[in-house]
Amino acid sequence: MPTSPNTRSVKISDDERGGWSSDRPRKAGAPKRPADLSVRSQVLRPSDRLRYSPGSLLVVVSASAVEANGFAQRVVERSGSVLSRHKVRALLTGRVPDEELEARAAALLDGAVLKRLEAGETVVIVAEGLDAGERERYVRMAAGFKRPCHLILLETRPDQVADEVRAPLNQLRRRLDAGELGADGFQTVLRLGGASLSELKRIVFRPPPRDE
Repeated sequence: MPTSPNTRSVKISDDERGGWSSDRPRKAGAPKRPADLSVRSQVLRPSDRLRYSPGSLLVVVSASAVEANGFAQRVVERSGSVLSRHKVRALLTGRVPDEELEARAAALLDGAVLKRLEAGETVVIVAEGLDAGERERYVRMAAGFKRPCHLILLETRPDQVADEVRAPLNQLRRRLDAGELGADGFQTVLRLGGASLSELKRIVFRPPPRDE
């Protein structure tokens, strides 16, 4: 008589059956997964005029916060839409203790951004630096109100790039040029430097013109 193979059955519990798939039940009290920010992203070409839809969030990033603030004030049609830690810090200096300045400035800026997004207003944020977490915080605010998000990276002179930001700057450049910033929630991205930076005259937030 043929002998039966020497096999052994293994019972898999219900908890193990789902493996690591997304349909596995989450444990009670486990932290909620952050919402996926991914969108389809387009790398824009430089132009003398940029148009975004009203109510958008535009994040301006540069290795030089001073240059980024000056750029935004110069080209954004409604300069009152421009917010930055730099501006808020200037308003608070001398009014709050120095040791509380940064925390108060960050909280006040976040509150202003949230209030404008709730009202459906356009928000232009000049990022304090190149930290991806700072950009993500504002993109998540905008995503909560289904606002489109855009990013402009301003190039600056190499001597104005501090050693500690060279690595994150190079990474941002690479991801922008490769069209990977859609994973961060940005529908359009643009890199400006040299002649293209000086050629840009105006950024407006208006609906596209109607075809006549």
